[in-house]
Amino acid sequence: MAFFLIFVSAIFVNNVVLSQFLGICPFLGVSKKIDTALGMGAAVTFVLVVATIITYLMQMLLVRFGLEFLQTIVFILVIAALVQMIEIILKKVSPSLYQALGVFLPLITTNCCVLGVAIQVAGANYKTCGAEPSLLIGTWYAFCTALGFALALVLFAGIREQLELTDTPKAMKGTPVALLTAGLLAMAFMGFSGVVG
Repeated sequence: MAFFLIFVSAIFVNNVVLSQFLGICPFLGVSKKIDTALGMGAAVTFVLVVATIITYLMQMLLVRFGLEFLQTIVFILVIAALVQMIEIILKKVSPSLYQALGVFLPLITTNCCVLGVAIQVAGANYKTCGAEPSLLIGTWYAFCTALGFALALVLFAGIREQLELTDTPKAMKGTPVALLTAGLLAMAFMGFSGVVG
């Protein structure tokens, strides 16, 4: 039951973009077309899950040696190295997948969503819905959070594609209507706030 509650909570109630405001740059920058939003969502999901596992283990080492104050720097370096390693491996093993995700992988290095979730999981500062924080629960939370990020990105991209077809006033075209739409989408997701206690 805790896994289901974490699923609902991470995707709808505590959406990383619309509730916690992490990952706003790719949310606004990559969300003009649904296909690019899907690609970014898939890339973030993969990197976020792998980065969470590695940073969780790194946090255990930092705690063991009393170096917790280095957490942010170490996590940034680990995430950057991980993204570079994934990029090199994908280029060698699966050139087609590299072509699909290659454009989005460098963007993930600077995505604060990945770092934010890794820090939340490492410090057990996330809603476990009654479950004891662990690597399994943290990985599940990271996966569900990435799905929530992808959902918000795809919804926003779909709305923006439709807005391109409408007769928007000249002063509202582009960024103003995008920000207004993002705010309305965040308010819509606030409707889920009472679902999981």
